[in-house]
Amino acid sequence: MRLLIVEDEKRLAWSLAAGLSAEGYAVDVVHDGLEALHRAGECPYDLVLLDVMLPGMNGYRVCAALRAAGNAVPILMLTAKDGEYDEAEGLDTGADDYLTKPFSYVVLVARIKALLRRRGRAGSALPVLRAGDITVDTAARRVHRGDDEIALTAKEFAVLEQLALRPGEVVGKPEILEHVWDFAYDGDPNIVEVYISSLRRKLGASAIQTVRGAGYRLADR
Repeated sequence: MRLLIVEDEKRLAWSLAAGLSAEGYAVDVVHDGLEALHRAGECPYDLVLLDVMLPGMNGYRVCAALRAAGNAVPILMLTAKDGEYDEAEGLDTGADDYLTKPFSYVVLVARIKALLRRRGRAGSALPVLRAGDITVDTAARRVHRGDDEIALTAKEFAVLEQLALRPGEVVGKPEILEHVWDFAYDGDPNIVEVYISSLRRKLGASAIQTVRGAGYRLADR
């Protein structure tokens, strides 16, 4: 899952990014409303954390512009403002949820997971993915092969999730990089191979097939 954080308080933004990256999400950060609108229009995010008070364009206007453009990405608004009218304004512009600062990080993560589950029930994604005898529970972030639970790191889970979303189909290395590593990642793209090898050790060598020159495929039988 790829998230966009739009927050002009840089220390808070990067703190949230570090925490959510540790949870296994790919996270991009911008500090300006206009840049947020551009980035969300260019990249298919799974969720946007959107501050209200932003330079360039405030969060209400960013949210309204995304909805007017037909972008249905879940939006969780963050603001220091309080009161039922502020909340109503955020929801009226198309936000899916609203969290007032200061907030608990635990509550934030719970809200994010709830929005992603809701999106899954709406048909944009599936909360439980299956390929052969492999089950990937995206809400609980647990993986089973048959009756055995397989312990994965956050990044291993994220890579497997991208494959499980399209069982039996070839998923290219660039697609995995785009969804699992953040926009600013400029390291070795062969990092994907490292995680594929790790997943094969845990799930079995036959679980993930390499299609030379094209990418990887999660066996669906």
